[in-house]
Amino acid sequence: MTIYLQTAARPAKDLPMTDAERKARVELAACYRIFDMLGWTEMIFNHITLRVPGAEPRFLINPFGLHYREITASSLVLIDLEGNALRETKWPVNRAGFVIHSAIHGAVPQAHCVMHTHTTNGVAVASLKNGLSSDNFYGAMLHGRVAYHELQGVTVDLAERESLVRDLGDKHVMILRNHGLLSWGRNVAEAYLRLWTLQRACDVQVAAGQAGGAVNRLSPEIIERMLAESGPGETQTCEDVYAALVRLLDARDPSYRD
Repeated sequence: MTIYLQTAARPAKDLPMTDAERKARVELAACYRIFDMLGWTEMIFNHITLRVPGAEPRFLINPFGLHYREITASSLVLIDLEGNALRETKWPVNRAGFVIHSAIHGAVPQAHCVMHTHTTNGVAVASLKNGLSSDNFYGAMLHGRVAYHELQGVTVDLAERESLVRDLGDKHVMILRNHGLLSWGRNVAEAYLRLWTLQRACDVQVAAGQAGGAVNRLSPEIIERMLAESGPGETQTCEDVYAALVRLLDARDPSYRD
C-alpha cells in the first residue's frame, strides 16, 4: 500500500512566489498550530489544505513527516490536483490526504479550505450506526447539514474521489464513517468554525452517553428554530472567532510565520 506521494521529483521551474501564496502559507501554518493548541492532532497524520488564489487549481498541504507543532509557512508543500509538487521540497505528501482533499478542491470551486481530523470523539461518533445526534445545542445546529461517507479502507485509491464528492453533495461538513470528521469553507475561518461546531456536537454527544441518563429529546420545532438562528457559516462570526485564536497563537509562539 502506497501511503505517500513522492513530491520532490517534478517541481515546476521558475514559478514565482505571489503575495497571495505568501499570505496563504502564513494563514495555513497558523491553522496547523491552532489545531495543535486544541489537541486536534494525530501524530504526523491528518490534513488541512488551502487553495492558493490563481488561475490554476493549486493547494498547500502539510509535509508528511512533520507534527503540526513543527509546521511553518515555508515548510508547506504546494501541489496541483495530480499531486505534483510545484516547488522543491524534501518532504513527501501523504497519499490519503491528497486523495481526499484533491477530490473536494477539484470538484467544489468554493472549497478554498478543507479540514480533516481523527479526534477521539469524532471517530467515536463516526462509528455509531445512527451517526450524529441532533439532541444537543451543537448537534441541533447541524441537523440535516451533515453528509456521510462509508469507509472503503485507507483512502489511497483515486477511484474513491468520485464517491467522496457524490456523498458530500451540497453539504459543508461530512462524517467519514468509522474514520473521522471533515469540513470545507470559502476560507480558513469558515471551514474552522464549521469543523469546531461538528467537533463540539460530537464531544457533547459522547459525554451525554457516558453520563448514563436518558437524553432529553429536542422537538422538531426547536430544532428548526436552532437551524434558523444558528450561524456556523456566518461570515463575521467565523472571522471574529478565528482572529481570536490567531491572537492567542501569536502570543504563545509566532514561529509558524517562518
